[in-house]
Amino acid sequence: MNTIAMLEELGHAAVGATAADQALDALRRDAANLVITDHAMRRMTGAELADRIAAEWPGLPVILATGYAELPNGIGANLPKLAKPLSLEELAMAIRSITSAKTP
Repeated sequence: MNTIAMLEELGHAAVGATAADQALDALRRDAANLVITDHAMRRMTGAELADRIAAEWPGLPVILATGYAELPNGIGANLPKLAKPLSLEELAMAIRSITSAKTP
């Protein structure tokens, strides 16, 4: 099951994008309360996308999904990470963790 289908299975509305610029355009069109991005994308990494999101939407949580055991040079060191492939339970736990961390 892909991440979009998993998010929908968990009861979330999800919008997919195949590139970072598409994700930024989607965020500009519609409000979001969480972004889950792959690290490996065309033209921009997930960590770079997270930096752009932080600049334009401070406080919007971002989870970095990656198939890499460890990212080089601490890339995305401050981002919560999900190892791929991921399970529905791992995704649900990561979402609960990041959203409860934002609740006062």
